[in-house]
Amino acid sequence: MSSIRDYPERWEVVGSQEHFRGRIIRVRSDQVRMPGSDGPETVVRDVIDHPGSVGVLALDGADRVLLIRQYRHAPGYMLWEAPAGLRDVQGEPTWKTAERELLEEAGYRAARWHTLVDTFTSPGMSDERKRIFLARDLTEAPAEPGFQREHEEADMPVEWVPLDEAVAKVLAGDIHNPTAVVGILAASAARAGGFRDLRAPDAPEG
Repeated sequence: MSSIRDYPERWEVVGSQEHFRGRIIRVRSDQVRMPGSDGPETVVRDVIDHPGSVGVLALDGADRVLLIRQYRHAPGYMLWEAPAGLRDVQGEPTWKTAERELLEEAGYRAARWHTLVDTFTSPGMSDERKRIFLARDLTEAPAEPGFQREHEEADMPVEWVPLDEAVAKVLAGDIHNPTAVVGILAASAARAGGFRDLRAPDAPEG
């Protein structure tokens, strides 16, 4: 069995300065002591603190992927995405967060949930951790009473795309959203293996 596996480690931080604290993220600079052949060296690393997020790759009985289109201001694009959201409810299991996002953003519930893939979205500068779930056995469902989409989410059309076509669109550069890209490719690989190696929705995060 291959020994290649990510594992947690924390090098010594000898100083830290916060530059920005916003509604969702915090930006700081850490002074990190780096090991080296000539002795330790201290360097500065900028870090974005993020609460984490979840994504949902919803796959129906015809092997079609659910995608939603959403405006993203930072890159200035309308992107086709998988439903996703922040881990912003204290103590809520991640798959329950994903369940809520699938309902609120796309209007669907799923009877079968599995952990599909875990990622750090941009580990060179952010600690954001994202877990993407595979949701199957889908049914349309109304949103919770009183819930109303607003801002970028007010107009998010839903499209069902055959999984093979979605893979082709990823490789052609037509789909850019990282949750959609990773989820689509992981779902294709999982299907090729008969979905045998999928983890439980509450599998521990390494």
